[in-house]
Amino acid sequence: MLVHKMGERVFQLPASDWNRRLFDALIPLPDGTSYNAYLILGMEKTALVDTVDPTKTAELMAALNSVPTLDYVVAQHAEQDHSGSLPAVLARYTQATVLATAKAKPMLVDLLHLPAERIMTVEDGGKVSLGGYTLEFIHLPWVHWPETMGTYLQEQGILFSCDMFGSHLATSELYISDEGQVYEAAKRYYAEIMMPFARLIAKNLERLEPYKIKVIAPSHGPAHQRPAFIMDAYRDWATAAPKNLVVLPYISMHGSTQLIAERLTEALVLQGIAVQPFDLSVADLGKLAMALVDAATIVLGAPTMLTGPHPAAVNAAVLANALRPKAKFATIIGSYLWGGKAVETLIGLLPNLKLELLDPVYIKGKPRPEDYAALDRLADLIVEKHRSIGLMDAQR
Repeated sequence: MLVHKMGERVFQLPASDWNRRLFDALIPLPDGTSYNAYLILGMEKTALVDTVDPTKTAELMAALNSVPTLDYVVAQHAEQDHSGSLPAVLARYTQATVLATAKAKPMLVDLLHLPAERIMTVEDGGKVSLGGYTLEFIHLPWVHWPETMGTYLQEQGILFSCDMFGSHLATSELYISDEGQVYEAAKRYYAEIMMPFARLIAKNLERLEPYKIKVIAPSHGPAHQRPAFIMDAYRDWATAAPKNLVVLPYISMHGSTQLIAERLTEALVLQGIAVQPFDLSVADLGKLAMALVDAATIVLGAPTMLTGPHPAAVNAAVLANALRPKAKFATIIGSYLWGGKAVETLIGLLPNLKLELLDPVYIKGKPRPEDYAALDRLADLIVEKHRSIGLMDAQR
């Protein structure tokens, strides 16, 4: 494992997972990921902030070989990619105490079978002195679990931010060298795990404003020497109005729904609306999630299959419902032949979305001229809706 020096007696211990391509058995990882632990050597006591994924325990333990004693292990988040090496760390450092939020303590006991007596809970704003260094604990609930917290190293202005501001990006670098690459990775990361909690993300951003943050050190991906870069991005993703964008995930078995999707895309683009279509037979769901961050309208395209919607469209609807994007409008397009309840089923899968449902265009068989006309009218309606919320020039 690489060991990066971040400051005087402050080190990053990153376990880079270059070849991992799936997270939570769901999320694509095109660039791998890293699990960052941080070691702080105070004049009197030593602390480790987070551990690493269980698959990288041996690397972490090897990196700690030169550390004779460990007084504290700060468990900022109970999920195993952060906490999974805790049992090994506690087995070696028998006097170490785990510091966690009150909500994290039972989770760590249940997930890792840690002895409860070795976990000390810390209050929001609580502090621990290491001798020359002070750790302040900032509770950051729902980024992205209810028990999550960050840790602020007062003397150096370093915020160990846990999942917040992170990116699934394997790298050998301590700090960002390519902001464009990290922006995309961080937006994918935000879309996949943070977007459902956008309102609470905004509140946590406000909570961080009084702190003089010089460096943000997340638990995944490189650290930020320019905190405003990622904090401003989070404000945009969480609080800004949606953009003049239609996201159109669709699946087509024999070409009819594809023709419908293509016609609607063309009609919208000709009127000045950006469209991002996603063929669900080949689409990267992470890219779809990223597009949903900015979408004003979601159009879900699906043929009827055995009286219901195609399973790929069901998956996309469930994903959108779980991620809760800030879209304002949605509708369904597709085709059927002899019956079914595809439209009703898909609409029923979107209860979390606080948006206006526009009348679907669901046709019988291959589209005819009158069906294309209906799609053109749907495009006109979407333009009207975008214009009504200020996303388009009224004179266009």
